[in-house]
Amino acid sequence: QVQLVDSGGGLVQAGGSLRLSCAASGLTFSRYTVGWFRQAPGKERDFVAAISWSGGSTNYADSVKGRFTISRDNAKNTVYLQMNSLKPEDTAVYYCTADSIKGSELWLGYLTNYAYWGQGTQVTVSS
Repeated sequence: QVQLVDSGGGLVQAGGSLRLSCAASGLTFSRYTVGWFRQAPGKERDFVAAISWSGGSTNYADSVKGRFTISRDNAKNTVYLQMNSLKPEDTAVYYCTADSIKGSELWLGYLTNYAYWGQGTQVTVSS
């Protein structure tokens, strides 16, 4: 059974940092492009960042460039999202997703029915 488990969310003050984790099981993780999306209340799910299967290529939404860093450890089947200089507008539920066939779409940040999604982790940034 394939699972993606998101964790690491919480409540933080503006300017603070959090590190999210996406732990995968039941799949050959190193074959998958992995991305993070976020969804604020009443808004659409938006792309945040993505990383290629090897970790050699990353892509970010303009709103998080320079503040967020995505990385992966294939030996641990885990992708991380380091979030620094957090702003209240970063408040959302963050979801990781993985796909091996639609890897290009995921890396580019398109929202579609990717193969696997995590359950989401809440990030709340207070002003």
